[in-house]
This record gives sequence, C-alpha cells and structure tokens, in this order.
Amino acid sequence: MKFICLTLLIFSGITDSRSERYEVVGSADPVFAVAGEDVILPCSVKPSISVVDMRVEWFRSDQKDSQLVHLYEDHEDRNTDQIQSYRGRTKLNHQELQRGDASLKLSSVRVSDEGLYKCFIESKSWYDDTTVDVRVEAVGRPPVITVDGFDHSGGLHLQCESEGWYPEPELEWLDSKGVSLSSETTEIHRNTDRFSVKHTTTVHHSDDKIHCRVKLRHHMLETLIISSSNMFSSWRTSVIMISVFVVLSVIAGILIAVFARKNRERDQLLQLLKTIIPKVNVILDADTAHPRLTVSDDGKQVRNGKRRTERVYGGKNRFNEYLGVLGKDGFSSGCFYFEVQVKGQTEWDLGVSRESVNRKGSLRRCPVNGYWTVSLCDGKYWAYESSDVSLSLSVNPQRVGVFVDYEKGLVSFCDVESMSHIYSFTDQSFNEKLYPFVSLGYDWFLRNENPTPLIICDDY
Repeated sequence: MKFICLTLLIFSGITDSRSERYEVVGSADPVFAVAGEDVILPCSVKPSISVVDMRVEWFRSDQKDSQLVHLYEDHEDRNTDQIQSYRGRTKLNHQELQRGDASLKLSSVRVSDEGLYKCFIESKSWYDDTTVDVRVEAVGRPPVITVDGFDHSGGLHLQCESEGWYPEPELEWLDSKGVSLSSETTEIHRNTDRFSVKHTTTVHHSDDKIHCRVKLRHHMLETLIISSSNMFSSWRTSVIMISVFVVLSVIAGILIAVFARKNRERDQLLQLLKTIIPKVNVILDADTAHPRLTVSDDGKQVRNGKRRTERVYGGKNRFNEYLGVLGKDGFSSGCFYFEVQVKGQTEWDLGVSRESVNRKGSLRRCPVNGYWTVSLCDGKYWAYESSDVSLSLSVNPQRVGVFVDYEKGLVSFCDVESMSHIYSFTDQSFNEKLYPFVSLGYDWFLRNENPTPLIICDDY
C-alpha cells in the first residue's frame, strides 16, 4: 500500500513538473532596425500564459556584466540600474503581458543599440530565456555627384560621395542601361559610428544618364547626372583647335590653347553642374506680397506698379512696409536652387527666409531674424550678417543664382552669367521651412519706383 501511494506521489510530481514546462521564444532571424525609428524586440512564452506575476528582464548579453536594458518585477518596471543610454527609450506593454507577450519596444534607435539582447522570464517554479539579434542600419545622405573635368583623352571625370551610413554601404556607378561602370578610386572613412564613401569613375562616351547608387541590405539612395553628346564633341573640337594653333605658332599656340581649353572646360563643367543641382519650380505667393507689388498670374514676376489708391490691404501674411514677397512652397531638407533675373532693376533684395519671419514694419534682413539675403541698395551690393557686409563685385549681376543645402546650413549666391561667387552664409542652423524671398526695397516715400520686374527664371 505504501508502495502504491509513493508511486502515485512520484507520478503526480512528474505531471505537475511537466505542466510547468514553458518555452520563451524570440526571433530565429536577426531583427533589423533603422536608426532614428522604433523597433520591437520579440519575446513571448509558449504555450501562452500570463507573465504578469513573473520577472521579465532584458539585458545586453554581448556586453560586459550583461548590462540591464529593462526590468519588470512585482507588477512594475524597475529601471534604477538601467544602462544610461536606454533611459526613457524602453517600454513593455503591460496588457500584452497577460497574454504571455514580453516584447520590448525600443524607441529612437541608435547605431550603438546593435547587438545581442537576452529576454529572461522567471516564475517561482521555472525560468527560460531567448536571445534576439538586433542589427541597425543608418540611412545616409543622398549621394552627390561632382565633376572633376576632362582627361587628356576626352574622358569625363566624375566623383560621387555620400555620408552618414551604417554599416558600410555599397556604392556603384551605372549607365543608362543599368550596366555597372568600374570605379577607379574608392575612399571609405568612419566618423564615430557612421561611414562615408567616395568613388570616382571616368566616362569616355556620351551617355544621357549616369547613376550613382548607394545601398544597404534594405535601403538605397540614388542620384543621376544627365550629360549630352555636345560635351564630348565640344571637347574634341577644342583638341583640334589646339593642334591648329600649335602648328601656326608654337609659343602663341600653347598660350591660346591653354586659355581656350580652360574656358571651354569651365563652361562645360558649369553647364554640367547645373544638371546636378536640384532646381525647384519657384512660384511667388501673391498673398504675401506688399500691397504696392504686382505679382504676375503665373507667379514668376513681381513689379512695383500699383499706385497708392490701388493698394490691396489686409492679410496678416503680407509685408506692410518692406516690398517683399515669398515663394508658395517651402523646403525643410536637402538641396535646392533657383535663379532670379535682376537686370534693369536698381534696388533689390533676394535669398531665403524662415516661414515664421516677421513681415510687419521695418525689417533687418539678417540670419538672426530669419533672412539670408544679398541686395543692391544705393548702387552698392550688400550681404546682411550680424553687421552689414559690403560686397565688391567685378561686374553687376544680371541674374543671381541661389543655392541652399539645408542639412549643411549653407546659403550661397552666384552671378549666373559670369559664373562668379557673390557671397555665402555658412554653418547656419535651420529648424523650420525656408522659403524663396525677393523684394524691391522699402516703401518709404516711394523710394523705388522702377517698374522693371524681378523674374523667377526657368530657362536654366
């Protein structure tokens, strides 16, 4: 009888022990996360039971001392000993704990978050864990193509560069048919936790589209450059002309050839560079224009043409003393470029401004007030920083180009026809949309009655 009772007790213990056998599962494959975004690290109990009364601990198993990432115990989160870099970025869904789901939400992922995470779940009678492999990818900036000129055989040197990637990305050149082009030189640099890559190639034939592509496992960015056969044919023409000059006069021929080639090469490169810069379709917003200004129906021209009796008043968005007008569309990332014809106008001011700039009263157009501009006033050219900067220009600009790189904090101006630099604002900090801005000076005593319009140019 005792033997039977003992047998029953042993069997009952085995049955109870088996009923307590559960498994903690995560993900068999790596979990990929994007830097700056959120990610869920999976962890659950199978078969599904509530883990509300259990201990749930997440920690980094690939780091020294298995540092704590998140701890749930006694029905609450206890993160006093949590790694500093994870403070405020981890969260368990307490409602899901009732269904056996102890997955961890990690917010604002960083490159340093990449690694092995252990999910450990423990009750009074059992425990188990699983490992989650987190892989982080950081998407860098769109690649930028620049032109380094022609070689002695007429090949066009191109350079492509992109930064801010993790892990190390792959960069490749492709022609218009998608065929890979060989890279001549490759540079890879790591700055803290991000990679930058730079590749060069030489194109020896006319191809209307050359692509530079940067990619990771799950992400890709691409930039293309549009070339024309005229570039290559004009280069060949310059070589023939050089030979003719050399035959006529050795010394004079060399001097003329060098001068001619440099100018032709400069024009070719400048034309090519225009195809790379993201040109934007600027349309002026008549609702922001000063009452004395007339904006054309297509939003491409603005002139000082209304009499005082013809003014249109009202509107909190209008400039009321400064003869200014903004573009309809703003930009909060990347690069953009537009051109304004100022020919024949004796007073103007143009560039970009923040969306929230003050448009009422007397305005000082400087960066601290949200304006990045150059101007012609009283026959002199100016840029407005913390103090006014007088600009010495060799020629009077007829068309002004405005280039903005939002991420790098750059606003740069050039004389389009002479292709000379006018002025650049560097190391600026932009935190809201930037809008194209043009003006015709102040409304004081009808100071500027020149009817010549400022024209937004589309014929690049």
